[in-house]
Amino acid sequence: MTEETQGFSESEKSDVPTDADAASQEAAAAAGAASEEAAPAGDAGATPAATARMDQVTKALDERTRDLQRLQAEYQNYRRRVERDRIAVKEVAVANLLTELLPVLDDVGRARDHGELVGGFKSVAESLETVVAKMGLMQFGKEGEPFDPLVHEALMHSYSPDVEETTCVQILQPGYRIGERTIRPARVAVAEPQPGVSQSTAKAEQPAEDKKDEPASKDEESGGPDEG
Repeated sequence: MTEETQGFSESEKSDVPTDADAASQEAAAAAGAASEEAAPAGDAGATPAATARMDQVTKALDERTRDLQRLQAEYQNYRRRVERDRIAVKEVAVANLLTELLPVLDDVGRARDHGELVGGFKSVAESLETVVAKMGLMQFGKEGEPFDPLVHEALMHSYSPDVEETTCVQILQPGYRIGERTIRPARVAVAEPQPGVSQSTAKAEQPAEDKKDEPASKDEESGGPDEG
């Protein structure tokens, strides 16, 4: 009996659980259960922190978005200001150039009035007038238009019974403008209504020759009033 008991193999001995193995298994099971119970508690504790972090990120994103919108608006304003300044500088440069050409245009106008604008000089003058017109130069000032101190410069003054208001009766030098900008006023001779004589009074006072054509009164046709 003793020999058979001592003859058990090593494998058979390993299959028999010992007290140490049981204790280790129980400890592992308890640790697993504890970890499972602690996991929900950990998740519940992390939720407020994650929410606060998300709020911070959202706030920072809103601030960066507003900064970007502000920068974009400033850039658009800058572009419009640069474009406006560019147009203004161009208009000033064109106005300065055309102002220097006004004496030449005056000479062309005087030559045309005296019938001297002929031949090659006429072609050159017409080409010059076409070019300045394309650049926006416009001539103004006509006889008979009301006097406007904003666009007219009166060099001569007189009185006339034929006008009802201060009127340009002669254009001594035409004016020029570019768009709404006047670069030289029209120099004119003006006439004002005769002092103390209204237009209705002037029309009422007819010459003696005009009265000859008027029909005679009833007394004149009958030879005068009847005598008693």
